[in-house]
Amino acid sequence: MSAPDAEPMPFAERKAEDTPGHWLLARLGKRVLRPGGLGLPRRLLEQARVAGVDVVELAPGLGRTAADLIALSPASYTGVESDPDAARATGRVVGQAGTVVVADASSTGLPDASADVVVGEAMLTMQSDAAKQRIVAEAARVLRPGGRYAIHELGLLPDDLDDATKTELRRDLARVIKVNARPLTIAEWRKLLEEAGFQVEWTGTAPMALLKMRRNLADEGLRGTLRIVRNVLRDPDARRRVLAMRKIFRQHRNAINGVALVARVPG
Repeated sequence: MSAPDAEPMPFAERKAEDTPGHWLLARLGKRVLRPGGLGLPRRLLEQARVAGVDVVELAPGLGRTAADLIALSPASYTGVESDPDAARATGRVVGQAGTVVVADASSTGLPDASADVVVGEAMLTMQSDAAKQRIVAEAARVLRPGGRYAIHELGLLPDDLDDATKTELRRDLARVIKVNARPLTIAEWRKLLEEAGFQVEWTGTAPMALLKMRRNLADEGLRGTLRIVRNVLRDPDARRRVLAMRKIFRQHRNAINGVALVARVPG
């Protein structure tokens, strides 16, 4: 996601200790808020084959992925965003090259079989199991036969990770990012898609290094990284939150990663 400097930001009025982690980082100047950084979504969009087809993006946030999609020249782009401020931000990013509607990802209001590709990045992770199922079902409804659903989410590893560790990790994440995150193992992500009738065609992974300096230099560039560091140093409350998130990510570094999948509707 990207955050245009002049655009109002969701949760901008909240105190740092109450703001969901991804919006706090965006407020501090972080533009790339993806578990797998920039590299994994680039591979994902290559596999999704979006050029010249009708694309729907679920929960585009502040428009980083929208910009990447528009650059690949789809036949059409439609963003579906539930937050009006974020929808306006994405609308500014896509301009005349697409449209953005304010709606929930589980009930988009789009016609049946109206898209060739549906994209969702770092949004299913933040949903309950039931909400995940509703959103995946909505993606299946919107896609034409043969259409592709491309997701990039937070993953757990290995596939046989025990339930006690999953519970502890999810509790720790919820505590520091202020969102009830429920990441899944690759096997569980595949099962979620397959139970909705999809056939998984491609899977990719990348380290979860959202707050590591090397990843930020790669994703944000030197100037962007310095901007983030400056903003963190200026805001003690935000700094405490960022350090707490970094501590949890480091503590669980061997059990979390970025995972991407492309699944196809049969037909």
